[in-house]
Amino acid sequence: MGKVTLKQENNVAIISIDDPATKNAIDAEFATELIDVCDLVNKDHSIGAAVIRGKNETFCSGANTSAWEGDFDPASTEGYALMDIVYRSFFVFGNLSVPSIAAVRGSAVGAGLNLALSADLRIISTTAKLIPGFMRLGLHPGGGFFTLARRTMNRDQVAALGLFGEAMSGVNAATIGLAYEAVEDSQVEDRAVALAQKAALDPELSRLAVKSFRLETSSPGMSWETALEFERASQMRSQRRRVERSKK
Repeated sequence: MGKVTLKQENNVAIISIDDPATKNAIDAEFATELIDVCDLVNKDHSIGAAVIRGKNETFCSGANTSAWEGDFDPASTEGYALMDIVYRSFFVFGNLSVPSIAAVRGSAVGAGLNLALSADLRIISTTAKLIPGFMRLGLHPGGGFFTLARRTMNRDQVAALGLFGEAMSGVNAATIGLAYEAVEDSQVEDRAVALAQKAALDPELSRLAVKSFRLETSSPGMSWETALEFERASQMRSQRRRVERSKK
């Protein structure tokens, strides 16, 4: 069984992340599987909405940085390709042909937070933790984090997470509008699926509507796709610096 699986319930695609060894961290295998699953959803016009969830009592612990340890150069051609597939996975998910919901339990850390922010809507556990994590690790935020976060938060809130490394609880996330609802942990996935089923009643209409939704509510400052490229060089430089420091 792969790290990302797909099942369909009443015209809703349920995408599950399942890699207990890494707490659902994103690596090249994970990213490739997520892209493939998204392609299946896009091609199946009986699907009208999607829910992404993490198994193992957590959502996603971020990018699996073990690939960048030792003498590996994050700014090399291989490093660029690795970052590219990680970036592309949540960009592809965020541009599914159907409305998407992230059902967030446990923690969403770093790139895992980006993945949650990529969804059109979030249902979050009251006990969940949203942890940017980038600055603590000596890394520039990547994946278009600032643009993604600005879609749901005001400037100060984005600064708190992205510049000052503040973590956020599920309750706080719902209070400021980063998540639609914060519910009891045991209710997160059921609530997300129930909400998704409302859009999935008419798959053709939901696919039309989500295109308009994203175009009309996108950030006016910078598109997400532009932000991916804009942040890439800075994050790659911060990754190389991290490796250099580890050798001292």
